[in-house]
Amino acid sequence: MAKAKVKRQDTTIDMTAMCDVSFLLLTFFVLTATARQEETLMVDTPASTVQDKLPDTNLAVITVGNNGKIFYHIADREVRRRTLENISAKYEIPFSDEDYHEFSRQEDFGVPVKNLRQLLSLNADERNESIQSGIPVDSTENTSNELYQWVQQTRLATVAVEREREADQGVKYTNPGPLKIAIKADAEEKYPSINLIIETLRNQKQNKFSFVTDLRASN
Repeated sequence: MAKAKVKRQDTTIDMTAMCDVSFLLLTFFVLTATARQEETLMVDTPASTVQDKLPDTNLAVITVGNNGKIFYHIADREVRRRTLENISAKYEIPFSDEDYHEFSRQEDFGVPVKNLRQLLSLNADERNESIQSGIPVDSTENTSNELYQWVQQTRLATVAVEREREADQGVKYTNPGPLKIAIKADAEEKYPSINLIIETLRNQKQNKFSFVTDLRASN
């Protein structure tokens, strides 16, 4: 008796729905992603074999190069805005809502406080290193040492923002600890410029900080 042949049928999968989902996910990430700006002051950091990674939050980076020119970066956008509010009160310089918005998007800057509004009024591609003279720094704790004030107000802003976030989440506040500071210096930068930064940090008892270096192979 002959075996009955079962007719084979092609199995097809309709990928239309999968393509739609993939396209929607791609669109979502494109629209919500924020492109990281390049650093304004480019420096050639010295090499080392240390592999410790800087944290993504609770961090400020002081960059020094080009004969002592200082730039400042605050990692957290909300902390950036709160820091500018503190600086505005400290120096009695008003900033508009648009200024605060632009500052929260600015990765780093290197101008005196009195020139900051002028910098923020420029298009992002015009805020290059050549028109920024650097943040003033000296050996005092006065308002003339603007780097001292930026670091101090960032530390206060970090604690305030963390308190608000934990209150919104309904959890008990946990002190995030001291703001983590990193110094990113050009390998050719002279020591007196770097020492001024170190003394500025020590004057507010910020005795723990990191140096940013390039990784090299150990011998």
